[in-house]
Amino acid sequence: MVKTITLRIDDKEVEATEGMTILEAAKKLGVEIPTLCHYEELEPYGACRICSVEFERRGGSRIVAACCYPVEEGLKVRTRSPKIDKIRKTIIELAAVTVGEDIAGKMRELADEYNADISRFRSKVQIESTKCILCGLCVRRCVEAIWDSAIGFVGRGVTRQIAIFPEKSAICSVCNYCYVVCPTGRITSTGPNPPFPSVDDVLAGRK
Repeated sequence: MVKTITLRIDDKEVEATEGMTILEAAKKLGVEIPTLCHYEELEPYGACRICSVEFERRGGSRIVAACCYPVEEGLKVRTRSPKIDKIRKTIIELAAVTVGEDIAGKMRELADEYNADISRFRSKVQIESTKCILCGLCVRRCVEAIWDSAIGFVGRGVTRQIAIFPEKSAICSVCNYCYVVCPTGRITSTGPNPPFPSVDDVLAGRK
């Protein structure tokens, strides 16, 4: 038997089933929580944290990612507040370091909504713009499309990026399955712009 859980989101009571996330419960209630790395057809990833919300329980509060955090009985969730808005604004500004000034898609919409200064941190770091926030949506979508990976993460820290496996480049050139999930506009209907570098080139230090 599926257990029913009652919680409050933005002072509205909602019933959810055990195993649902706060994001799913909010959607059931008609409350929109912004996401960048989440896609309903894929497993929750929790990379971007733009879906951060605050909940109260037993006198304490906590900030969590709504896309990953499971509902609990008696939770009181806030999806918007000056504190949450500031967190989301800062996340967008930090993500813009790698995306650059040419922000498009869903991220552009959120930058406008939260009045984010996308140049705030760019002057403080020397990182080449890639129009990518490493949300992982294209990588995970690629696995779903071909039951394998034509693209993947390469490197760590500030050198981490998405790269294409040379032996599978032919598949990538005719497939735009990941186009609809890209939140920054790097992947267009005709492919990634700029193109994904080769894994071999990245590992050799040429990209």
